[in-house]
Amino acid sequence: MLTDPHDLVAELPEYSQQIRTLQERDETFNALVVEYNQLDHHIQETELSGTPIDDHHFENLKKQRLRLKDELVRRVRTP
Repeated sequence: MLTDPHDLVAELPEYSQQIRTLQERDETFNALVVEYNQLDHHIQETELSGTPIDDHHFENLKKQRLRLKDELVRRVRTP
């Protein structure tokens, strides 16, 4: 089953401006966004290519993406 892309701005449209601003001003935040996007791309490519992958490993990748998203949301919401 293919998963949908989880682009951060598409996932959090109400925070799109804050995300862009933080990416420009906060190197750590930007690095987390880059890591999140790379991981999301890796998950998508793995599914689309049909490359065999252990279910446990694949679920761990998705959990890692979720942890990154949670951290990014926390940072966006912090004044």
